[in-house]
Amino acid sequence: MTSEIHEGPLQASRTLDAPAAVSKASWREKRYQRRRRRVWFEEILGWILVPVIVLGCYWFLEVGLSALGTSPAAIMEGIEAILASL
Repeated sequence: MTSEIHEGPLQASRTLDAPAAVSKASWREKRYQRRRRRVWFEEILGWILVPVIVLGCYWFLEVGLSALGTSPAAIMEGIEAILASL
């Protein structure tokens, strides 16, 4: 049985001098990237606009009811009174 433990230092492997040429993205990859950006944009826009719309509806309801001389609390009390009389 031979021993190959003391063969000597290992030789360094050949390294690549230049990275492979970067290819341009195909039209499908570009379309995918545009869709991904649009989805992110719509998600961020949704997180901003939905609370603004909800608060705007609440504000519009408050202003409209105060213009009519009432409030949401008064309307709820009236509905409770109607339900209690049934």
